[in-house]
Amino acid sequence: MIGKAKIVAKPDQAGGVGSISHQGVNSFDGHQVHYKYCNLAFPDPYYITGTSEKREEARLQRYAVLYLATLIVLIPVDFLFLGVVAKGFFTSQVGEMLGEIRLAPAIVFYLLYVAGILIFVSAPANATWQSTLLYGALFGLFCYATFDLTSLSLLKHWTWPVAIVDVSWGAVVTAISSTAGLLIANQIAPK
Repeated sequence: MIGKAKIVAKPDQAGGVGSISHQGVNSFDGHQVHYKYCNLAFPDPYYITGTSEKREEARLQRYAVLYLATLIVLIPVDFLFLGVVAKGFFTSQVGEMLGEIRLAPAIVFYLLYVAGILIFVSAPANATWQSTLLYGALFGLFCYATFDLTSLSLLKHWTWPVAIVDVSWGAVVTAISSTAGLLIANQIAPK
């Protein structure tokens, strides 16, 4: 295929690329085809001409929104399950091991866990809600299984029913919070 093409970029009022026109002639097997594609609009002037600082700022803003959205979903859902829905179950199974909640380790756990969710599940550029749901469930399963299976190995009062419920909950709560966080971030700070 032999061809000639002309691409014209028209600046918008902000100095970015407002539209692009592409026109040309292609020759294939002796036949000439004339074509013209006009006005492919770019609402974001930094799409083509943007600075790396603006792109980096947008990327960091998205990470911040994704992190906060995931954290804001995870904590209340987890507290509802542990403090209301499954409280009686955990008390009956391992009640003698339970003590007062120590806030500092809980805060550190949630902050680190959400960072892990972003790194391994929802922050990659190709993350979709479907992949986030799947990988969120797997990440939760692996993380909670690490704790529960270690507890089964070392703690005489840790039970299989507790481990099964806790690992299942880890998969569910991580899938829910990572997917909800991604969907919220997609609305507030799109890719």
